[in-house]
Amino acid sequence: MPNFQFTSESVSEGHPDKAADQISDSILDEYLRIDPDAKVACECLITSGHLIIAGEVNSAAQIDAVSVAKETIKNIGYTDESAGFDLNKAEYINYLHQQSNEINKAVSNGGAGDQGLMFGYACNETKELMPLPIMLAHKIVERQSELRKDGSINWLLPDAKSQVTVFYENDKPVRIEKVVLSTQHKSDVTQDTIREFAIEKIITPVLEVYLPGSSPEYFINPSGSFTVGGPHGDTGLTGRKIIVDTYGGSCPHGGGAFSGKDPSKVDRSGAYAARYAARHIVASKLADRCTIQLSYAIGVADPTSVFVNTHGTGKISDNRISDLIIRLFDFTPDGIINKLNLKNPIYTRTAAYGHFGKSYLPWEQTDNEILQNLMNSL
Repeated sequence: MPNFQFTSESVSEGHPDKAADQISDSILDEYLRIDPDAKVACECLITSGHLIIAGEVNSAAQIDAVSVAKETIKNIGYTDESAGFDLNKAEYINYLHQQSNEINKAVSNGGAGDQGLMFGYACNETKELMPLPIMLAHKIVERQSELRKDGSINWLLPDAKSQVTVFYENDKPVRIEKVVLSTQHKSDVTQDTIREFAIEKIITPVLEVYLPGSSPEYFINPSGSFTVGGPHGDTGLTGRKIIVDTYGGSCPHGGGAFSGKDPSKVDRSGAYAARYAARHIVASKLADRCTIQLSYAIGVADPTSVFVNTHGTGKISDNRISDLIIRLFDFTPDGIINKLNLKNPIYTRTAAYGHFGKSYLPWEQTDNEILQNLMNSL
């Protein structure tokens, strides 16, 4: 395997696209909190002083979507126009409407909520069984948010983006080569101060956890001043950060976004199931890396295909691993929902800093019985 560089990016919870994702998922969670069988597809557009909520719902629950959105925006930190959005002065439009009876009928008996293909991935580069570049990128912007919210750095504002380049030798990460952090800030702070604090307080503590002794090249606010951010600086849309949400480009993506969709939509639940299965393959040491693809037809419960690729790292053949996961995992929508308890209001927590690699999420848990069955195949 030749040596190579690989780069992944992440964005903070204050990035406009991520704000839209969190609003969509907070509305979904509020429906599920009242009605676990709610069918929801909610999308948002957020721009300077305006939020539009749209989508389809089939539920007996009645919620105030605008109030839910306002609370989410408050938690992100957009409470003043100087930060990029003032939740109390903004205009809100709610276009949520009844879900199509044809779609509802297709899923009522356990069929998939749509056609499509989903990918799951796992590797042994980090303790989370995630690729190192995306984990570093997530942790950097997550730390930016933590320091902003606890007041440690009072000039930080909600919008931020990170990017990390890792150098690989023989397919293994050996050093961090470049780190980019663009962080929104108040106008009364110099770029020199931002650079010093960003490297010392935000980036270095993260790198030391994953690859101690790293000395990358740093690009801190490389475009210069970044005072205009959030929805005032850039319009946000639900579902526009699908690579940030998944594996940072380390494996293919089926194209479907996650946020705002209830688990009958296999764009979401199928991707979680594929990650769950791939994670078990790597955790069992059947492979160092594993990509799993699932595909579905609308209204049909069983996947139309299951594909496994261990990228030449498998201890047994990919065909045998494929046979094992088909036997050990129920990839029907109902099977996935029941195994992972997906009717719970857990989705707002997924809508920033990645849907994978967080130990508290059900698809990041290990089933010891499944793990033992996989290990016994060696």
